[in-house]
Amino acid sequence: MEGLERIPRTGPAIVVGNHLSYLDPLAHGYFVVRAGRRPRFLAKVELFENPVLGRILRGMGQIPVRRGTGDQRPLEEATAAIERGEVVVIYPEGTSTAGGPDFSPGRGKTGAVRLALATGAPVVPVATWGGQYVWRRGSFRFPAFGRPIFLRAGEPVDVRARAAGLEYDPALVPHLTYHLLW
Repeated sequence: MEGLERIPRTGPAIVVGNHLSYLDPLAHGYFVVRAGRRPRFLAKVELFENPVLGRILRGMGQIPVRRGTGDQRPLEEATAAIERGEVVVIYPEGTSTAGGPDFSPGRGKTGAVRLALATGAPVVPVATWGGQYVWRRGSFRFPAFGRPIFLRAGEPVDVRARAAGLEYDPALVPHLTYHLLW
């Protein structure tokens, strides 16, 4: 783990990460906890439909997302959490990706940038690497435990400062998402 000090010790933050493996939420969660904070994840609603896992996720205060519906409640709940000074974790791609041969991230969705613009919270990119060799979507083999997983936080991004002076138009948020987070 590198860059734990880049997660603010107090106050709001939006952690964005790549999502190559089913283990990434555990790795990112552990990273945020090691930085002294409690993570709140935006997670697909299907996870909450599992009786055991759903109860755990709700008990931990995670935020369900109905992907592809345009439902704004997850962003409203994330905004409220950020305004209370919490750390919200988002996977901008919206799903785990098998990636191409180099596992580079796919195109991000705009939720993290919209949250940062609305709240002023810094966006902290945290990359994970190695989990894709342990357990990833599309892999029909038993998880290959025992391999190292690496995490590294980048410098926090002040999205509002980066957007200062830019004229708002419908393409601004996707532009910022692409140029600031990838």
